[in-house]
Amino acid sequence: MSSKPVATLYRMKTDTHVCPFGLKSRALLNRKGYDVEDHLLTSREETDAFKQAHDVKTTPQTFIDGKRIGGYDDLKAFVGQAAKDPDAKTYTPVIAIFASAALMALATSWAASGTLITVRALEWFIAISMCVLAIQKMRDLESFSNSFLGYDLLARKWVRYAYIYPFAELFAGVLMIAGALTLIAAPVALFIGVVGAVSVFRAVYIEKRDLKCACVGGNSNVPLGFVSLTENLMMIAMAIWMLAK
Repeated sequence: MSSKPVATLYRMKTDTHVCPFGLKSRALLNRKGYDVEDHLLTSREETDAFKQAHDVKTTPQTFIDGKRIGGYDDLKAFVGQAAKDPDAKTYTPVIAIFASAALMALATSWAASGTLITVRALEWFIAISMCVLAIQKMRDLESFSNSFLGYDLLARKWVRYAYIYPFAELFAGVLMIAGALTLIAAPVALFIGVVGAVSVFRAVYIEKRDLKCACVGGNSNVPLGFVSLTENLMMIAMAIWMLAK
């Protein structure tokens, strides 16, 4: 006979839908040492009947020692895991992008020359970062433009620039990865980098405004400041380096 505590979980699983929070609840309970009595709600009618019987609005629902704990967020709180604040500022997306770009640059350097640490690897890191950041912006141009218009000086005067910016960043980044058409790519990167750096510096360090950064897309909770300024300074440095070469 198992000495583990027992949790009863009711979660939705039909032919067309498997509730992800039900799977997360079951996995969390297993990690915390519970034996899980897993009850599947296999139709919309069965799910609606369960919710009506227990006077709840959502599933999954977890019960421990006959007491209803609640849904996935309630379960996390019950086992001592802090709930994620959807409005909390975070640098996680930027860390993920820059770390991935660095690994890709090192891998490319190794494939091209058999050496990890090269000047070209640094160039690739900046260029790949530009491309990945541009992709994040292009995922939802409207959302990006709404955030970008909050601080970019040129976009405020010419709204279309907010829609052009991600494509210009991608264009320059791709050419810099290839090492091609430097006399086109470098001026583009230099222009958008200078305008961006001036705009961010003014908004954050002169006007002291608390804004979200559009650098990884309009829906991020990355604060405007050091990260966006770094993105623009990287483009400026890369452009000057490419022209100097």
